[in-house]
Amino acid sequence: MEHQRKNLNIILWVGFLVVLIGVLSYKPFFAQFPITRDVPWVNMLMFVVAIGLMGVGLKRAFQKPDVYRGKVVGTVVVIAGVAVIGYFLLRVYYLERQLPISINAPRVGQKAPDFTLLDMDGNSITLSKLLASPAGAPAPSKASGVVLIFYRGHW
Repeated sequence: MEHQRKNLNIILWVGFLVVLIGVLSYKPFFAQFPITRDVPWVNMLMFVVAIGLMGVGLKRAFQKPDVYRGKVVGTVVVIAGVAVIGYFLLRVYYLERQLPISINAPRVGQKAPDFTLLDMDGNSITLSKLLASPAGAPAPSKASGVVLIFYRGHW
């Protein structure tokens, strides 16, 4: 009885390679641009293709074990690929969005220091000017407060 050599399940390995390319390409290429940093859709598309390829490869390994080798290794590769994708999603959508505590950030109710910013016409405006009475207006028309919105960007 002659022993038939089984073929390497290349589709399975190409799928795992696409997973690795999807993960490793995020920081150097796609994280630079807001359109692919905020929602890494290119990487997600790569992961969908990779899962499809690994699924086809695993199906081939189980349906034709006499032709393709890798029932055990194929299962491990698919589980590893899905775990890598899961870690990528955890990192991008949770871990990297955890902002450190800012020691010098103003607290709720704390008086903000005076500052100067440019308005949309390019004129300088200060916090003290915003809180002062308008010229010629009676004292009760004085602004009682200003809402400041602080956005600590993710970059």
